[in-house]
Amino acid sequence: MTLPFNPYQEIASIAARHADGEGEFRTAIESLGISRRHTPSAPCHGSYRPCIALVVQGAKSLRLGTDVINYGAGDYLLTSLFLPVTWRVVEASPEVPHFCLTLAVNSEKVLDLLSRTDLPRPTVPVGGRGIVVNIATAELLDAAVRLLRLLDSPKDIAAMAPLIEQEILYRVLTGPDGGRLINIAVADSHGNRIARAIAWLRQNFARPLRIEDLAEQVSMSVSSFHHHFKSITAMTPVQYQKQLRLHEARRLMLIERLDAGTAGHRVGYQSPSQFSREYSRVYGLSPLRDVEAAREPVDGA
Repeated sequence: MTLPFNPYQEIASIAARHADGEGEFRTAIESLGISRRHTPSAPCHGSYRPCIALVVQGAKSLRLGTDVINYGAGDYLLTSLFLPVTWRVVEASPEVPHFCLTLAVNSEKVLDLLSRTDLPRPTVPVGGRGIVVNIATAELLDAAVRLLRLLDSPKDIAAMAPLIEQEILYRVLTGPDGGRLINIAVADSHGNRIARAIAWLRQNFARPLRIEDLAEQVSMSVSSFHHHFKSITAMTPVQYQKQLRLHEARRLMLIERLDAGTAGHRVGYQSPSQFSREYSRVYGLSPLRDVEAAREPVDGA
């Protein structure tokens, strides 16, 4: 398929009108977000939700565990699970901002589409990371443009957005790594079991973790659980829990202005010194110095 227009140019033009500034913007389409950055950024820590993220301009880099993933204009990032990552914008300028469209997906949408189509389900477990990059096809770009156009025609959103979102999801599911999303959605697959374990960890990250209990909860042997968890997340369950704890502790200190000792205890650390050591390894500074540095631009504005 050859498009009779420049999809990137049109998407960037529409995105610029609906993301007036810098940062992350929600849109009138509930599942669609726009990211706009005018300059390369320092590393940012957070969690990526299951989504399809299409880069329109500029480029980003993220770290998942020890993996580094680079992607730029024309690529889409497929995230099939909630994963703690470190990301940064590596290519952006005021003249050519970094633009990225993010479309949230979930297992219910995948299963609904599977129930109404003859998409083949994986016959063997789908391995690999829960984040992968692919080149956007002309069909995917065409659907993305039509979805963005709805922002300029809000009366059409309720009727048309769900149909175009479904088309985008279909294009991804029939693409090179669609089996990863299907594997997460389908009950009793290894991916689905790891997704259930991750859901438990996200809700209970402050509690003590016994790998044996969590493996049993998702009906896996300990060795199989370890293997598949690390294959998908690039982390062990303990490392994943640690990332969740530290990200939440940092949020508590920055947003709720808790002191380091209280924040560390709130997320499950019994030892302040252990909290400080592990925090410094991830963020490069002690909790106090990191929070002071992060607040400086805001408090000094």
